[in-house]
Amino acid sequence: MKERELRRSMAVLPIGTVMKLTDLSARQIRYYEEQELIFPERSDGNRRMYSLNDIDALFDIADLLQEGNNIADIKEIYAKRDAKKAQTLSIGEVHHALEREFAQQGRFGTPNPTHFTQPRM
Repeated sequence: MKERELRRSMAVLPIGTVMKLTDLSARQIRYYEEQELIFPERSDGNRRMYSLNDIDALFDIADLLQEGNNIADIKEIYAKRDAKKAQTLSIGEVHHALEREFAQQGRFGTPNPTHFTQPRM
């Protein structure tokens, strides 16, 4: 994980700060957690702590609701996004496996392509 992604995923914001940033109530934020749309971490004192990624998700949820989607729609949208991310990771894994295979073939005298490009989606 890149350093920037790591920092965005660090849970450092308490719910009061999140409420101010998003204009959502504590109840709304907890409801989205109950619906498994966000996943805040818990501090040692069992307080919810939110990351910048959680804040982005809350803005995204609010936008989707404003567009007329309901919670079930949002879950479906998120499931499709997750499936696409998983597929992208799988293609990346195939890419690395092929690179390893080409490198292995090169060691046994088979020509090794100098450049292997990942297919575009």
